[in-house]
Amino acid sequence: MTARTEAAISFRDARARDLPAIVAMLADDALGKGRETPQSPEIYSLAFGRMEGDCNTRVIVAEQAGAIVGSYQINFIQGLSRGGARRALVEAVRTRTDLRSKGIGEAMMRHAAEVARKAGCAILQLTSDKSRSRAHAFYLRLGFAQSHEGFKLDLQ
Repeated sequence: MTARTEAAISFRDARARDLPAIVAMLADDALGKGRETPQSPEIYSLAFGRMEGDCNTRVIVAEQAGAIVGSYQINFIQGLSRGGARRALVEAVRTRTDLRSKGIGEAMMRHAAEVARKAGCAILQLTSDKSRSRAHAFYLRLGFAQSHEGFKLDLQ
C-alpha cells in the first residue's frame, strides 16, 4: 500500500452479492463498454457460480471503508514446463474509475502476488489489451516484464 491510499484496503473472496459492483467496474471503460452486458446479470451469475465451484479460480474484491473499490480474478494453472511449475494467471483487474491512481491497483497486484506465492506458484502472469498503454506502464513499474507476445482466437 502506498501513501496515496486514504484508508486501509482489505481483500476477500467475492460473493454473489458483489457481482453488480464487479460487473459495473468491468463495463466502465472503453473496452468494457463494448463487450460487457451489465443489463443481463444472469450471465454473470451463472459464470460466477461455475467459478465458485472451481478450486483453481478465485475472484477477489478490494474494499476500502466498506465499499468495493477494485477486483481481480486469479486462476491457478499446473504446468509441465519449468520443472512442473504452477503459475497464477491474473485477469479482469479493475479499480473503480473515480479511485484510480490512488494505490489501489498496486495493492491488488501485491495481494495477487502473495495469493500466488501461498498457492505454490512460481510465476504470476497476466495479459493486457494492447490499447492499454497506461496499464502497461503500471505493470512494468511493479516489476512485471513484457516477456511474451500473446494471441487470442475468438470462438464466438
